[in-house]
Order: sequence, then C-alpha cells, then structure tokens
Amino acid sequence: MSFYKGSKINQILKKWPHSTVAVLSWLEKQGAYQQLMREYEKTSWVRRVGRGAYVREGEQVEWTGGLYALQEQLGLPIHIGGKTALSFQGYAHFFPMGKNITVTLFGFPNVKLPLWFKEYRWEVKIRYTTTNLFMSRDKHGLTQKDMGSYDVRLSTPERAVMEMLYEVPQRESYEEAKLIMEGLTTLRPRLVQALLEDCMSVKVKRLFMVLAETCKYAWVKKLDLSQVAFGKGKRMLVKGGRLNPTYHITVPKNQMG
Repeated sequence: MSFYKGSKINQILKKWPHSTVAVLSWLEKQGAYQQLMREYEKTSWVRRVGRGAYVREGEQVEWTGGLYALQEQLGLPIHIGGKTALSFQGYAHFFPMGKNITVTLFGFPNVKLPLWFKEYRWEVKIRYTTTNLFMSRDKHGLTQKDMGSYDVRLSTPERAVMEMLYEVPQRESYEEAKLIMEGLTTLRPRLVQALLEDCMSVKVKRLFMVLAETCKYAWVKKLDLSQVAFGKGKRMLVKGGRLNPTYHITVPKNQMG
C-alpha cells in the first residue's frame, strides 16, 4: 500500500467512530472514493455490509451503529421511538433487550430506509413506522443517547409514550400501554403540553389523557387542556368496551382504572 493510501485510511479512521457504519457519500467527503474503498477492502481495512456501506474490518456493528450513519452521515430524520426509546432510557425495564427482539424506529412518510440497512442481518427485527404524528418536523421531543463511541437520537419518554399509543391497538396492546404509563411518574408537564398541542392524532391525545388521569399523576394538573385540540365525535379503540365520558374514546371495560 502506498504512503498516500495508508495515510488516507488513517485520517478516515480518526473521524470514523468505532462500531459504526460509514456510508460512501460520507467517505467520499473524506477523500475516499469508491475505487479507493475497493482497495481498502482488498487489503482488509474495511468490510462492505451493503451497497455503499462499510464497517471496519474485525468489528461487530449493531443496529445502533447503522442508525448512527443514517442520522449523522445521511442526515435522515429517523429516530428510535415508542417502546424501544422507553427501554433505552430505563423505562419499560421488563421488556427484553439483546438479540431477536423488535426495535422501533420512527420517520416521516417520505423518508425511506436505505437498502443496506434494511437487508443487513442486525440480529434484531427492525420495525420502521412512518407517520406525520407531530406537526413539527424539527427535533422537538428528541434527545441523544450515548452509545460509547457515538450517540444516537431517540424520543424522550414524553414523546415515546405517545408514539407507542399511536400503535395501539394494531401493534401494541392497550394493557401494555397502561402498564407503561403507570411507570411514567416524572414526565415533564411543559414538554407534555407542547407535544399534545403538536400532536396530529386525536386518538393518541385522548388515549394519553385517559391513561394519565387514571394514574392520577401530579403533573397532569399542570396541563392546560384548553390549548389541546381533542377533535369532535367519538373514537372506538375496541369493540364492546366502555366509553370514557370525558375524552369520548372507547377502551376495554376492565382497564378503566
């Protein structure tokens, strides 16, 4: 290997966090074009994990290392959300972590996962939900999680629980959502208020308030619900349930409190 190639890969490795994927567009910005990357493959510097995606040779990269590339190198507005985000922050601790689990990512309807990310065997099942659940397309209700050599973006508990409720009852159960809400004793009322005002789903807003009021949390009293658009008419979460008289949504009879 020439001095140029050797020095170039060393420069790249300094900027490339351990245990993450590097995409070709980012590598090209560092001066490593496709032809040079092929040379690095041959000389065992890197290993290709899909079209235009590489990892350091000898490193095992988990799905969060792939997500890092989506967020930081490709700039895609995709984040860890719902139940997975709650688990990452110490809530929902009774949910399994590790291999062969389902992890939930959220993005906007026009944002697609790259083929290399979808097809790579991450040893977890990736469930990607695309939705305009919130009007704001900024990082409202999102935070960072330190993964050691890199950070990933995920929902705060306040946003994550609303994302989980968005998937009730199709993908998540009401009973499980209620159990999770019972552990969210310290939600921040200002952020809850902002997210409720920003939320586009009438079902999510009504269901959130039914569960929050059932738990009788102190932070609920600090909300100004006159600023929240709860919509008109009734909503049915389940057939044969009981209608909540305040928020006009039908929930399971034995789960009213």
